[in-house]
Amino acid sequence: MKISFEPIGYVRTDAETVPRHWTVSDVKGFLDIKQEFTPGLKDIKTGDQIVVLFHFHKSPPFTPDMLTQIPPHRDREFGVFSICSPRRPNALGLSVVRVDAVHNNMIEVTGVDMLDGTPIIDIKPHILFREECPSHPKR
Repeated sequence: MKISFEPIGYVRTDAETVPRHWTVSDVKGFLDIKQEFTPGLKDIKTGDQIVVLFHFHKSPPFTPDMLTQIPPHRDREFGVFSICSPRRPNALGLSVVRVDAVHNNMIEVTGVDMLDGTPIIDIKPHILFREECPSHPKR
């Protein structure tokens, strides 16, 4: 089975370096969404947190020896699925950013840990508890 995705947009930031993880980032940037997807941004509001799924487009190809890695901030090996390494079998990343403003097809955000030009695969709402999701009835 082959699975393929096309970017819905790209990350734009002037930052020359970005933190390793969104939880420690105060970097600002934009999610530059392709015009044809602009209607899908309806109801994204200032102050929202959104999940950005993206492609680690600058990562080297994955090889089996990367199934365990020593993160630069740790002192031992970890399995790739228990860490946030960009070197993974499928080079997908996930970040949660805060929406500062929405301008047509551009979402201004804080918390960027992605490089300028990073392809965006999808955007989802950041939902902490099932009760917060209007499409899921409370139990």
